[in-house]
Amino acid sequence: MAGSETPAAPDTVKILIAGGFGVGKTTMVGSVSEIMPLRTEESLTVAGLGVDDLAGIEQKRATTVALDFGRITINDHLVLYLFGTPGQQRFWFMWNDLAVGALGAVVLFDVRRPDSSFAAVDFFERRGIPFVVGVNGFDGKHPYPAEDIRDALALPADVPVVLCDARDRESSKDVLIALLDLLIASAARS
Repeated sequence: MAGSETPAAPDTVKILIAGGFGVGKTTMVGSVSEIMPLRTEESLTVAGLGVDDLAGIEQKRATTVALDFGRITINDHLVLYLFGTPGQQRFWFMWNDLAVGALGAVVLFDVRRPDSSFAAVDFFERRGIPFVVGVNGFDGKHPYPAEDIRDALALPADVPVVLCDARDRESSKDVLIALLDLLIASAARS
């Protein structure tokens, strides 16, 4: 047909959702994905006793053993592919492979267990991958302002810190929008 053009495929962007064990990565991917997310969750077993620290997350019954995958269409020109990383230290070796091709990341932070986020922040800083910190407010609570979290993690001023609830689609989208804004600003400076 004369004059008809095939629409261009949208650009796709790979985003990692990372953080420590039990911070809400699977929940965030599931809350915001427009497709049924791929999950590689397995039940916690006695093999993890003494290995997985359940302090503060005693009710946790399953954990990601490889990755979570979801997708969200931003507009006709942009689609985000979301890859949730496993949180236990014994699975961190997978992060290097998952990070290949990622343009940015969300580091989820759990105020109940702040030590669980330092490794994720360090991972992205060492690789020069832009990231935002999403402070997941469990039970809808945010006991600390974003600036206190920034100070605790020793983050530079250009790393956005966003209070969120990983269970809530709009809240999770706000974190992703903050990351997209960061990536756009970074590209404009280059």
